Amino acid sequence: MAAVVWICEPPKFLFQNLRRVEIQSANSCVLLINMPGDGLMLTHLSIADQLKTVQSFSILTKAPATFEAIYDLDEILRRTDLSTISIEYLKAQPGVAAMIEERYLAPVPNLTELLTYPQESLGYQFAHHLVINQFDPEFYRQREVKDDISYITLRRSQTHDIHHVVTGFGTDLGGELGLQAFQLAQMRSPIAIAILTAGLIHVLAEPQQLNDHMQRIFQGWEMGLKAAPLMAEKWEEHWEKPLAQWQSELGLTPTYTHLDIAA
Repeated sequence: MAAVVWICEPPKFLFQNLRRVEIQSANSCVLLINMPGDGLMLTHLSIADQLKTVQSFSILTKAPATFEAIYDLDEILRRTDLSTISIEYLKAQPGVAAMIEERYLAPVPNLTELLTYPQESLGYQFAHHLVINQFDPEFYRQREVKDDISYITLRRSQTHDIHHVVTGFGTDLGGELGLQAFQLAQMRSPIAIAILTAGLIHVLAEPQQLNDHMQRIFQGWEMGLKAAPLMAEKWEEHWEKPLAQWQSELGLTPTYTHLDIAA
């Protein structure tokens, strides 16, 4: 798994033999990320971003589902080389590259309409999931799409609950960590690393839950590596397709732990 560490005023010996490193100031904070298969990566943060990063990350270690802290942290990470690396990884996949080039975004789904679809359809199951949990389909922070990174950030938010439904990960903490591990495997997303790290720190206060959460993290990682890239799909144009068919075509093997799926 990935590991993440923030270091302020790090000793210079840490910079030796690191890729993508440029020492910009003695007063900078750095974000060290140990990515599986990619070695140790580092990115610099400005003074203002240091404070916001520490504040947001601290909030997430106490309450991992705090959306505003996630969005603030994501906004900072978007301005780092780590997001550029993630985009490069995604654009190496033809289906995802086509979505990025098109800037495909869908309108906000009409849940009332989707609930008229066949019960086995993705559309019905997605709407059922949102309605039973009293979720807003447009819960995410709105962003102007100015480049590849801002597009992927918005599209990832737009499809977040679709990914919950097709992967089977619930919206409890373990399910969110499982989905973040899945997205890390598929997207190399830096915000996924931050959420996973904060979530595991939070779990230390509830050690009886550690085994369950780790199991779902490993499940998400393995599923993400084996499945076709979810970011390549135009889900909203095929709401009528059965959920089971989507999963079969994409190579997904969900367990539906703590996720409300209509039987």
